[in-house]
Amino acid sequence: MGCGRVGARLAKMLTEGGHEVTIMDIKSSAFSRLGSDFRGTTILGNGIDQEVLKRSGIERADAFVAATQGDNRNIMASQIAKHVFGVTRVVTRIYDPLRSDTFAALGLQAISPTIIGANAFYEQLTGEPAVSVAV
Repeated sequence: MGCGRVGARLAKMLTEGGHEVTIMDIKSSAFSRLGSDFRGTTILGNGIDQEVLKRSGIERADAFVAATQGDNRNIMASQIAKHVFGVTRVVTRIYDPLRSDTFAALGLQAISPTIIGANAFYEQLTGEPAVSVAV
């Protein structure tokens, strides 16, 4: 879910790796990021709508990624994928580092570009491994 820069890149990587991919976005213009050679399926719709998820084939999905710009939508769609449809691998992007802990408590995998970015900057600036801090 989410055909922005990250979602589109991931979708292309997965299809080129031989995986079957369906990518969803609320804007049809987002699919232009995929290029004309994209071998997956595109679905126009919102990933918190269970009917749209069913149309996308979620009932047979091995994995679900929520990579939109909205933490709340990513969290909600991921919970629906995991707990309603039983998708085993669910990964979501969460910008707010505080929400990552909450997400882990729900049994869901979160990637925070905020944390990853801060760690990368710290390591480049200091030459030392990044340390976890509470914000």
